Amino acid sequence: MRQEDDDLLNSETGAAEPAVTAAIPPPSPAISPVLGAYRPVAGLHDELVTAAGEIRPHWARFAAGLEELGPQELARRWEQARRLIYENGVTYNAYSDSRGMERPWELDALPLLIEAREWESVSAALIQRAELLNLILSDLYGAQRILSEGWLPAELVHCNAGFLRPCHGTRVAGDCYLHLYAADIARSHDGQWWVLTDRTQAPAGAGYALENRLVISRMLPTLFHEARVQRLASFFLTLRETLRGLAPHNRENPRIVLLSAGPSAESYFEDAYLARYLGYTLVEGDDLAVRNERVYLKTLGGLLPVDVILRRMSDDLCDPLEFRGDSLQGAPGIMQAVRSGTVAVANAFGSGLLEMPAIMAFLPGLCRRLLGQDLKMPSVATWWCGHQQALNYVIANLHRLVIKPTYPTRGIEPVFGAQLTTRERGQLAERIKAFPRKFVAQEQVARSSAPVWTSSGVQAWHLALRGFLCASGSSYSVMGGALTRMSAALDLLGTSMAAGEGSKDAWVLSDRPVDQVSLLRPAGQPIELRRSGSDLPSRVADHLFWLGRLVERVEGAVRTLRNILVRLTSESDPAALPELPPLWRALSDQGHIPSDHSLRAGREFLGGIERELLAAIFDEQRPGSLHSTLNAVHRTASVVRDRISIDSWRILNRLDREFVPPQQAGFVQLSDALAVLNQMIINLAAFAGLGMESMTRSQGWRFLDMGRRIERSQHTIHLLRSTLVTALENEAPVLEALLEIADSSMTYRTRYLTTLQMAAVLDLLLLDETNPRSLGFQLAALNDHVEELPRDRTQPFYSIEQRIMMALLTSLRLADIEILCELDKEGTRKNLDRLLSRCAGQLPKLSDSIMHKYLIHAGPPRQMAEIQPD
Repeated sequence: MRQEDDDLLNSETGAAEPAVTAAIPPPSPAISPVLGAYRPVAGLHDELVTAAGEIRPHWARFAAGLEELGPQELARRWEQARRLIYENGVTYNAYSDSRGMERPWELDALPLLIEAREWESVSAALIQRAELLNLILSDLYGAQRILSEGWLPAELVHCNAGFLRPCHGTRVAGDCYLHLYAADIARSHDGQWWVLTDRTQAPAGAGYALENRLVISRMLPTLFHEARVQRLASFFLTLRETLRGLAPHNRENPRIVLLSAGPSAESYFEDAYLARYLGYTLVEGDDLAVRNERVYLKTLGGLLPVDVILRRMSDDLCDPLEFRGDSLQGAPGIMQAVRSGTVAVANAFGSGLLEMPAIMAFLPGLCRRLLGQDLKMPSVATWWCGHQQALNYVIANLHRLVIKPTYPTRGIEPVFGAQLTTRERGQLAERIKAFPRKFVAQEQVARSSAPVWTSSGVQAWHLALRGFLCASGSSYSVMGGALTRMSAALDLLGTSMAAGEGSKDAWVLSDRPVDQVSLLRPAGQPIELRRSGSDLPSRVADHLFWLGRLVERVEGAVRTLRNILVRLTSESDPAALPELPPLWRALSDQGHIPSDHSLRAGREFLGGIERELLAAIFDEQRPGSLHSTLNAVHRTASVVRDRISIDSWRILNRLDREFVPPQQAGFVQLSDALAVLNQMIINLAAFAGLGMESMTRSQGWRFLDMGRRIERSQHTIHLLRSTLVTALENEAPVLEALLEIADSSMTYRTRYLTTLQMAAVLDLLLLDETNPRSLGFQLAALNDHVEELPRDRTQPFYSIEQRIMMALLTSLRLADIEILCELDKEGTRKNLDRLLSRCAGQLPKLSDSIMHKYLIHAGPPRQMAEIQPD
C-alpha cells in the first residue's frame, strides 16, 4: 500500500463523533433578562453556557452589561444599528436568491466572545496550516517533489483546472504564494475546533468582518471597551505593509490596485469597502493594460505604472491570453508581467489549486513530511473516492456523509446523505461508483451554537468562523477577530453566504489593555503634497459621467411629473387646463411615456391619464419610466461607490429604497404619488448639495458635473420645444408651469412681480447665465469644464469639444430674445425652434466626443471632424 493510502485511511480516525443528546440546562434568568430565556441546542457545544447551564467566565461581564441595558434598550440600539447597515448599503450578491442578486447584509445584534488563550491556540494552528499550504504551492509550481514521492496523487493536480500550467516554474517574490489565507472553522460537540474549508484563492469576508465590528462597537460602545476586544486595524496595517513590501519598484510609495470582478461579483461591496479603507484604487480588468511586459492603469491623464495587484477575483479569469480564453474580466498579458518581475500579484496566480476538498485527506501526512509536525487543528474527516478502500467506506456510510465534487465547481451544491431517501442514496452510490475519482466525502461537523437576537427572543443558532491570516515576514499574522456565520438550520450553514444565513461580530478578548491602531502614517514620516491629478481611471470617469446624467434625468422627470400631478390634484377641472397638453407632450418627447399617448383638451382624456401617469412613475418594466431610471442610478452608483462620499451614497441608497411602488405601499391615488415625488426632490437636492460642497474639484467631480449639465441642457431644450414653439391662445398657465418646473418662480417674481410675459420667461430659462436652471448657465459651466479636460496644450488648434462649445455658446449669446418670441403665420416660433434644434443636435456630439476621447479611447467619430458655429 502506498503512503497516500495510509494518509487517506488515517483521516477516518479524525471523524467527528456523533453528538450526544443530553440536554443542557438554560442559564439562570437572574443572570440577564436578555439571556435568561436562552435555550442551548441539546448535544452540542454552546459558546455561551456550559453543560451545567452556567454562563462561561469570559461571557460574565458582557452578560452583566446586557442586564444593565435591558431588552428594550438593546432593541432600540439594534434598530439604530440596522438603520446604519441599511443606509450604508451593505450588501452581498447571492446569485440563487429569489429576492434578487443584491441582498442586504444580515447581522446579529449579539457578538460572539472568544477568550484570549483559546484564540492563541487557534491562531497557532492556523499559522501552521498557512505555512504548510504555502509550502505545498511552492512545491507544486516548482520541483513537484510531493508528486514524484507519491505523497499526493498526481491526478489531483494535473486533472485540476485550478492548476495553472503557465505558472509552473515562475518564481514569486519571497517564495510566498499565500499573502492572504482564510480558513472556515467550527467546533464539534466536544468543543474541538475543526477546519472545514481552506480559502487560498482570494479570501473574502475580511471587509464584512470590519463592517460588523464598526456597527456593533457603535451599538455597544461601553461593553466593547470594557471587554478589552482586540482591534482589527492591526491586521489591515500588516496587510498594507506586506503588499508594500512586494513592490518591485517604488517601495516607499508603490501604486497598489485592488482588482475586482465588478458589480456582479458576490462581494463587490467588500471590494469597494476595502479599497476605500486601505487607500487603494479599485479597478476592473478593463482598467489595466500591459505594455512592454509592464502593467499600467488607464487614466484620463494617460497610462500609470502599477506595482502591486491585490487580486479579488479568480486567478483563471485574470489573463485571457494565458488562462481562460473566454474571460472578459481580466487584462491580457498580466501573467507575462509577473514572469518579468515588473508587477506582484497577491495572492499569486495558481493559489486557488488548494481549495479542492480532496487535499484535506492528505494534509496530515504532508504536514509531517514538510514541517516535521502533526497538524495542530484537524481537518474535517475527508475521503477521496479515487482509492478503493475510501470508496468502500463512503458507499457504506453514505447516510451520514456530505458528498462534494473533487474539484470546486460553481453551482454544484454539496449533497447531504442524511437528507436523501433510500432510493436517492442508491442512485448517488451508483454515480460515485461510475466515476469515483470525481467525488469526495466528508463528515458533517455538528457545529456549536451561540445566542442570536431574533424577533422571537434570543435563540440558539449554529455557527462557523472564518479566520483570516496575512503573510508577515517569514510567517503569518492572524486577525484578532473573524467573520462569524450563523444559521438556524445546520444544513443551511454552508461555506458561502446563502439564503438563511447571517453574520456576527467576533470579539476576541485580550488579557491586557488594547492599544489603539491606525492605518494613517506616523506623523514623523513626510508625504508628497498633491492637490489633484489625472490618475482617475477612465472607466470610473465614464460611470461618474453617466451617474451625473442619470441623476439629472431623474430630477427632470420628477419635476415635470410633479407639476402635472399638482394640477391634476388641484381644485381646477383638469380638462380646462390649457397647459396640460403641452406638458404631456413634453413627457412624451423626453421618453417618459410612449409617443402614441396623445392628450387632447377635453374630458375624453381623463379616463386613462391617472393610470398612464402612475405607470410612467412606478412601472419598472417600462423603458424611460422613473422607476427604471432610478434602478439605473443605483446600478451606476454601486460601481463607483468607492469614489463618492458615504453621505452621498446614503442619499442615493435612500432615494432608491424609499421609492416604493403603489402595489407594495398599498396606495393608488395621485396624491400619494405626489408625496413620493416631493420627497425625491428633497433627496436629489441633498445629493446635488453634497456634490457642490463636499467634492474636491478633481476630474471625478468634473465628469460627474459634466454629465449633469449635459442632461439638464437636454431636458430644458426638450421642455421649451414641447411647450413654447407652438403658441397657445392663453400662454400664461404654460409659462407659470415652466417656471415651476425650472424652480425659477421666485426669481421671476422678484424681477417682474406677477406679470407673465414670454420674453421675460424665455430670457430667464434660456439665456440668463446667472440662473442655475437656464440653458445658458449649463453651457457656460460645460465650457469651463471642457477647458480643464486633460489634453496636449502644445497643440495650436482647438479640440473638437472646444469647437462644439464655442458654437453652442456663440449661437446662444448672439440670440435676440425678441426675434425668438416672434410668431409666423402658422402661430409657431420658428426662430426659437431653429435655435433649440441646433443646440439639441450639438449636445449629443459633445457627449460622444468626450466619451470617445476620454472614456473609451476610440478617437472622435468621423462626423465630428468639422464643427462650425451658425
